[in-house]
Amino acid sequence: MATSKSRQASRISGEPAFVLHRYPWSESSLVLEVFTRHHGRIALMARGARRPTSNFRPVLLPLQPLRLDFGGESEVRSLKGADWVGGHVMPRGEALLSGYYLNELLMRLLARDDPHPALFDLYRQTVHVLATDTAPAMTSVLRAFELVLLRDIGLLPALDQQTLTLQPLMAEQAYELSAEGGLRQVTRVHDEPVGTRGVVTGQAWSDLHAALDSHSPWMDTLRVCAHLSTEDRGSLQTQLRALLHHHCGVASLRTRQLMVELQSL
Repeated sequence: MATSKSRQASRISGEPAFVLHRYPWSESSLVLEVFTRHHGRIALMARGARRPTSNFRPVLLPLQPLRLDFGGESEVRSLKGADWVGGHVMPRGEALLSGYYLNELLMRLLARDDPHPALFDLYRQTVHVLATDTAPAMTSVLRAFELVLLRDIGLLPALDQQTLTLQPLMAEQAYELSAEGGLRQVTRVHDEPVGTRGVVTGQAWSDLHAALDSHSPWMDTLRVCAHLSTEDRGSLQTQLRALLHHHCGVASLRTRQLMVELQSL
């Protein structure tokens, strides 16, 4: 099995990684959930990382590019070294919450020891954008990453055809995406606006499909999301949220609920 082979290596050095989550273990140590480029999501024990004098303490932060040294064959391997790569500062405000939201998605949807190098590169690119003062609209950034993530792990059907009938989409018709039935046409009543019942035009779905299949899927998908109509953008968010909740097995993600609560203050 690939999992067993990945654990047989006695030492991995200089592995690109991001900390997704961390929690205390004993009085002085931390257990880390990290997303690595070549080994996927793994768990690491950082012994002594909670001590004030630990070299790990200022380095093991979320949303920061790292290079890690680790080893061991158990499910929770041992962290041997960690270096901050640099390149951007910590995201702030809404961007920080958005980054935590991305981390929660990866924690819930990625199996351990399952490499996704292309997704890792796109995650790194997304986090870098979140940390810049010139970041595009946050909703477009999140929609683009959600789509790329779902496509990469095989949970997104082709967006240029109806899932059950394989019929091509018609540009002006309305379609909805569901976890059970995939992409299907929805009949509108009395020429109601497309966004009334959470549906998206065939043209928008087809544009997203082409962007995801391009050589720069995240940037092209981000560009399409940013240029969607207000109705399509709102409907896309609703449908992707329902799809993600279904596959995460929750009614609401914790970071999403936190965003809503903060926005209501």
